[in-house]
Order: sequence, then C-alpha cells, then structure tokens
Amino acid sequence: MKLGSKALAIALLFVGLVLVNYLASSIPARVDTTAESIYSLSAGTKALLGKIEEPVTLNLYFSKDATGLPIAYKNYATRVSEMLRQYVRGSRGKLTLNVINPRPDTPEEEKATAAGLTPQVSQQGGEQFFFGLVVIQADQQKNIPAFTPQREQFLEYDLSKLIYSVQQLDKRKLGLLTSLPLQGTNPQEMQMMMMMRRQPQPSQMIINELEQSFQIIKVEDSATELPANLDALAVIHPQNVSPKLQFAIDQFLLAGKPVFLAVDPASQHFKRQSNPQQMMMGQGPQNVSSDLPTLLGAYGITYDPQKVVGDLENATQVQTGGGGVARYPIWLSLRKNNFSTKALPTAQLNSAMFIESGSISQKAGAAGTFTPLIETSAQAGDVASMMLQFAQPDDVAKQITASGKKTIAAMVTGKLKTAFPDGAPKDEPKPDDKKDAPKTPDPKPQTPALSESKGTSTLFVIADTDWLFDDYSVRKMNFFGQTVAEPFNDNLALASNTIEFLGGSQDLISIRGKGTSLRPFTVVRSMEVEAQKKYQEKLTALDARLQQVQTKLSELQGKKTEGNRLVASPEVAKAIEDFQKQSATMRGERREIRRALREDIDRLENKLLALNLLASPLLVIAFGFLFHRARKK
Repeated sequence: MKLGSKALAIALLFVGLVLVNYLASSIPARVDTTAESIYSLSAGTKALLGKIEEPVTLNLYFSKDATGLPIAYKNYATRVSEMLRQYVRGSRGKLTLNVINPRPDTPEEEKATAAGLTPQVSQQGGEQFFFGLVVIQADQQKNIPAFTPQREQFLEYDLSKLIYSVQQLDKRKLGLLTSLPLQGTNPQEMQMMMMMRRQPQPSQMIINELEQSFQIIKVEDSATELPANLDALAVIHPQNVSPKLQFAIDQFLLAGKPVFLAVDPASQHFKRQSNPQQMMMGQGPQNVSSDLPTLLGAYGITYDPQKVVGDLENATQVQTGGGGVARYPIWLSLRKNNFSTKALPTAQLNSAMFIESGSISQKAGAAGTFTPLIETSAQAGDVASMMLQFAQPDDVAKQITASGKKTIAAMVTGKLKTAFPDGAPKDEPKPDDKKDAPKTPDPKPQTPALSESKGTSTLFVIADTDWLFDDYSVRKMNFFGQTVAEPFNDNLALASNTIEFLGGSQDLISIRGKGTSLRPFTVVRSMEVEAQKKYQEKLTALDARLQQVQTKLSELQGKKTEGNRLVASPEVAKAIEDFQKQSATMRGERREIRRALREDIDRLENKLLALNLLASPLLVIAFGFLFHRARKK
C-alpha cells in the first residue's frame, strides 16, 4: 500500500509539472529580463498596432524539415515566431498568425513562391528552404522575401514597417527641392528637346529607387510655400532659397514632418560647368557651395561651406595626369567602421564614396539630440576649398593636418526652436509700390507660426551631394542592348535607406535597433584572443629568425665554385642544422600553445556544463530541504 501511494504521488507530481508548464505557456504575461529588452515591443510598435483598422494576416513560411538547415536559422525562426506572437497579443485581435511549413512539391511551396518569397540554400545539404513573411490586408500584400540572422537587431523595425506599409493604399509623397539635375527630362520638356535635336537626360539611379516607394513632387526654388500633404521633404544643394520658403521648411520640420538636407562646400557638378577663365582670374565657380545658415544655426548645427574635409586614412586612389596612381584625401572612400551600427539607415552599410565633402557638428548647449551616422577616421582635417582649385593630389595631402574625427552625416531629433522667432518673413516692397496704396487683405487665414516642435522633429543632415550621382555610385554596362547599373558601393542604399526611414510614420522612426539574442562566451573569446596574440608574437619572432637564416643561406649559396656548383661548407651545414632545430622547437611550442588553449576552453566548458546540469536539481533539493524544515517545525 505504501509503495502504491508513492507511485501515485510520483504520477501526480508528473501531471502537475505538465499542467504547470502548460498554464505558464498560456498566460499572456511575459517578463523580459534581457539587457536591451529584445523580447519586448517598443512604444512605437504598440502605437502602430493600436492604429490598425482592418484585420491583417501574417503568414510565416519556414521549412523546418529541410536537410542541413543551419542551427542559427532554426534558432532565429523560433525568435521570429515568438516576436510575431507578441505582435498578435498586442494587436487585440487585429492580427492573425499562420506558421506554414512549405515542404517540397506541395501547395504550400507554390504559395510561398507565388507570394514572392526567396528560397535560400542550406550550406550542408544544398537543399532549398523558405524563411520569409507575407503580410496581407484585404487586397494588399507585402513581404519580407528572406529572413537572415544577421539583421536580428532590426527585426522589430522590419516587422513593424511591413505591417505599416501593407495598410498604405497610396504612395507617400516626397517633396524634392534641389538645384541639381537629379531628375531626368520630364515628358513636357522631352518633345521640345527632340525638336531641338538634343538628347533627353535620364534620371539618376537614386530617383528611380525612390520612385518605387514615393510620389516625388518637385518644389521650385521660387516657391514661397511647400505643396500640401507631403510626408517627407528632401532639400539637396539648396540655392537662392527665399526666406518665405525657408520659413515653410522650418514650420514643416517643427510640425513633426521629417526633412532630408544635403549641403555641399564643393559640388562637382557645378565645378565642371564653371568657366576656366574666371577661375584663372581668382573668381570662384558659381553655385559650387550650398548652405542654409538661418535654419542650421537655429537647430544648433555648425557647418562651414568654405571648408572641405580630407582624410589621410580613407583617401581614394585616383589616376594622376602622368598615368600614375595617387591617394586623394578629399575623395573619401569610407568603410564599415565609419558608419553607425546603431542607426537603421547606416547599420548594414559597408562602403561609401564622398567627393570633397564638408563636416558638421553640434553647437554647445543646442537643443535636440545630435547622433553622428557617418564619421571619418581620426586622421582627418579641414582644408579651404579655394586652395583646391589647381592642387595636385600629393599637394592636397600636405595641406591636411589631422585634427580628429569629422562628422559627415548626422541625425538631429527632439524639440527644436524655430529659425524665425518673429514669425513669417514679410514681403519685400517693390520699387513701383506706392506708400499710400491700400493694402489688400490676404484671402487665406494665417495659421499661427510654431515657435518650437509640436512633438519630435527629425532632421537628417549630410555635408555632401555628389554621392547622389551615378558617377560615384554605379557602374553602367550594356547588356543585350539594355543599360544595366551595378552599384560599386553603398551610396544608393544610404540614400534609399535614409529617406525610406524618414518617410515612415513617427511611430516607425521611434523604433531603434536592439541587441541580438546570441550571447557569445566572451570569456572563451578573450582566452582565444590572448592565446592567439601570444601565438602570433612567437610566430613573428620565428619568421624573423627564419628570414635571417634564409638570408645567410642565400649569401653562402652565392659563393660558387669554378664549376658553378655549391660547396657544402661547414658554415652552410651548421646553418641548415640550426634552421632545422629552430623549426622543430617552434613546432613544439605551437603544439603546446594550442594544447594549453584547448585545455583552458575545455575546462571552462565543463564548468558551464556542470553548472547547467546541476543548477536545477540543486535548487529543487534546496527547496525541498527548506520545505522539509519548515514543515517539521
């Protein structure tokens, strides 16, 4: 009887554990104790979910049975599905999640292909697998063709952006104010140019990229106000912008609409159009530099349109007049370590080229948060743009004195003060206006001007404009009669990423990149780095000694007999013997270092394994002991 009671108690305990696990998984409450709250939804995402009006379906396709599927993708698939379930819980019934396993030669696989998902190939078995998301609302459908663990820190942003975009029926409106010929010949001008036998100009690739997501509305320099209902504004190399239009830009930004601003101390487009005779006479080329000092000054941004940044470390190699190659420090070829990894527009960029760019910085005590996105190396300095007109690359490098990192692009966010504290600029009186003439009332009622940001203002500033041209971003080739553009850097990605980011909702802009769920063993990595350093130091010393022995051998081998035959003198034999002994000694040292490294790592792994295996039983035993003592008392 006693034995049966014990068996029944064990069975009831097992059933209780199963029920506890089931109930715990069913409870909607979650506690996120990670350092960067990677398993929690941000306030921006919660706000987006609260604005969903029509039901949205989420179809997550993952080929979990694919042969040779990397473990990183299996873990990441769990991470994505858990995050999507959080979205479903936060949507209060507006989102529905379907997890689909598209096996080969099944209707599910056909649906995944029809939805535009991209099959990936496992490295081990070579089998294709799907891992993507399709979001559907009514007749609107958007997708993430393929998830990758490398983009995990932006998972929440990508998911929120996709859910937001599927609800947008019309393209967002992007205002474009520029003095550069980024847009090609429009249809109205094309017929006239053909009549004049002039070749129509195509748009730059960046315009083609943006037109896929935005309706681009051109803003003329002579305008006094911005078009209505713009979602974002791009101001590129502004020239002769009237005070009234600057006021309109100011109010647009303070109202919470994002602005992309690109200025330049030395535009290559206008440099090529300048008159050489004027430059020989000391007159600078027209329209080469651009600036909006009233706006930038009010927003706490310092920018000098007369100074160009040179970077000795990130100089671009160019062809010189004599056919040689030289490093040109005012043409910047920036790499991955020059981009901010925390900001969405630049986190995954690897390279970019900037031509005679300027630099920006934040004034002391300025309002708003100034976040550098693109910076030079510490071997950078400023040089006056007028000194560069006829300077050779080698001469330019001599003019640069390294003064630390320079910021090429930055994001300014927060509450900003207006650049027009006295309100809208007044119309300047015309010469033929009479003083006593009655003033005609303005037919449109004037809305009160904003003196500061209503909410959060977002301004992207970059001190270069040449990077937007195809000459510095793509390589064009003729492929079966069609012109194909191949990017040779990430300039296009930088522009499209930034404007796409700015053109989203304010809730999307507020979502920041988070950490990753992967937690590497930093102690193990540090041990490997230290051992590798020690190993490398000995290897370097060995290489130096080997080089000395080989040099000596070469000298001895150069002493030939009359018959052009090498005489194996005692010196040569001794040098060879020393070389062999040193090689054997160093091979033994290498083995010792690797053995010690493996032992340290194995010892640490065994400790972690024992801790993981014994932690739960020890906690249960401790709890049972305390419970037994409490019950006995």
